[in-house]
Amino acid sequence: MRIKTALLGAAMASGLCLATAGTALAQACEETQFSSTTGELYLSAENELTVNDDPNAALVALNKLRQETLNCYEEGAVLGLSAQIKIANGDYLGAAQDLQTSLDRGFISGENRVPIYLSLSQIYFGENRLDEGLTWMNRWIEAGGQPTRDHKWTLAVVHYQKENIQESLKWAEEVFQIDGPGATRQVYDFLILLYDKTGQLGKKAQLLETLLERDPNDRTLWDAIAGDYFRADDQRKAFEVQKAMYLGGLLTNEDEIMRVVNFYNQFDVPNQAARILEKEMNAGRIEKNFDNLELLANLYQVARDHERAIPVIQEAARINNSGAMYERLGRSYADLQQWDKAEEALLQALDSGGLKDRGLAWVQIGQSRYERDDRAGAREAFGRANNSGGRGWLGFMDSEQATAKALVVFEQRTRQQEIVNEQKTCDRLKVVGADNLPEGCATVEERLAEATSKLEELQAS
Repeated sequence: MRIKTALLGAAMASGLCLATAGTALAQACEETQFSSTTGELYLSAENELTVNDDPNAALVALNKLRQETLNCYEEGAVLGLSAQIKIANGDYLGAAQDLQTSLDRGFISGENRVPIYLSLSQIYFGENRLDEGLTWMNRWIEAGGQPTRDHKWTLAVVHYQKENIQESLKWAEEVFQIDGPGATRQVYDFLILLYDKTGQLGKKAQLLETLLERDPNDRTLWDAIAGDYFRADDQRKAFEVQKAMYLGGLLTNEDEIMRVVNFYNQFDVPNQAARILEKEMNAGRIEKNFDNLELLANLYQVARDHERAIPVIQEAARINNSGAMYERLGRSYADLQQWDKAEEALLQALDSGGLKDRGLAWVQIGQSRYERDDRAGAREAFGRANNSGGRGWLGFMDSEQATAKALVVFEQRTRQQEIVNEQKTCDRLKVVGADNLPEGCATVEERLAEATSKLEELQAS
């Protein structure tokens, strides 16, 4: 709504600018008013939009106006009204394009151009077109625009998304100077992240000092804050404290880091939990054993990141020669529709032993063969499953085969009936003594016998 209001104001302002632009555009455009015909069409379109609140009808009227030969004054007015119509229809990018055209062609002049730059930047940021948003924001600042606290925060976040870390840090520090020590936790965490990325550990420590009442190195204080949130059963705030401690480098042993991993998992961020766990195992601060590898595989699978899960499962299976892990590997390959690899892993799971449900593995093998059009192999696997799943698949394949056969029989029966109808026609013509019989009448009986014989063979098979 804020973006819509801002852009609507810009579009309306562009029209007002044009209406008084006789001096500013004197060199480029000497026209200062509508002709009688175009003026009526413009007022009709404007009335549909502003009075009748019907942007579609306004667009129809405006398109009629566009078919007229327009002077430069009228072209500018059309662009302004077109932008307003597009805003009403939610087409912010289209409206922004109209405003850009007005700027490029000089229909918006002087100081009136500056707020348009800001409006355009907000639109492009809202549409996640970061490069264009930055271009217009920079143009606005260069033209004398004074960024507010919120503008600076937007610039900090956008530059971070663009991986312009130093530029992001510059704007984030300005936001912090405005907010002061009472800044939100979001601002603190963001600055801690940026200082960590830029290696400015001293400044990061100063933030922690402010955040923890000027005592960032007091581990007892950290533990006390976390303990208070735990006792209040406020798991979310406890997690935020633990996360800040981890980002601040205060958590070093396996139990402490695993607590952070489990918190991320608890609050439905399994991908981040997995990345921390994998990073710390690679760094040697968490043991790379079967249990931790199994947890890591679980996290990636819950996050539906099967490509990252697969090498973890492979390593866990090699460590323990675990049939269960090979079965999981097979399921991961199946999720990626890599059916040949899925079957290979599942067969290895059966060979390794320790499966709780061997029948389920055979069903999965049968499915991988079915997906590769190996019908005979699929039937053999489903039969070896010897469970309801395998029998269900066999029933499905039987039904599939019966349906295919029924279709062939139906087509042959239809063909036979066509020949029967042809024969009846030939017989009627013979009865009335027709001189010229259709050419097919000479072979109709032979073709009917052949079609009938083939139908009988299909029905008997």
